[in-house]
Amino acid sequence: MDEYSGRLTVFFEEPFWVGVFERIEGDELSACKVTFGAEPKGYEVLDYVRRHYGELRFSEPVPREAREKADSPKRRQRAAAKEMQPTGVGTKSQQALQAQRELMKTERKRITRAEREAEEQRRFELKQQQKKEKKRGH
Repeated sequence: MDEYSGRLTVFFEEPFWVGVFERIEGDELSACKVTFGAEPKGYEVLDYVRRHYGELRFSEPVPREAREKADSPKRRQRAAAKEMQPTGVGTKSQQALQAQRELMKTERKRITRAEREAEEQRRFELKQQQKKEKKRGH
């Protein structure tokens, strides 16, 4: 049976507050970075998650190592305390976000190039039309 879970880490990354959504599906992790701006309150974060979670663009999934489950209560308590410490973004999340940035970068380059070529073609056709009108004696 597959495991589905998610985590949101909010931290200060000069000069804005940033949230990193991590989505874990089975043995794969994908991440999404959101810039909040000013420090968000707890209810503002919850409202953002409720309204915009479906619109988030997660990175391509990357494989993650399976963790062993802690057996003793003391170990679980230490793990929970460690999770509560502000550690920032996990390495796998950073890799997933980097892969997403690269993907978006190539997509943006492709779109920009197509727009630029279309504009050049439009200008060329306009010049050709102006040449034809000039020859007609207008």
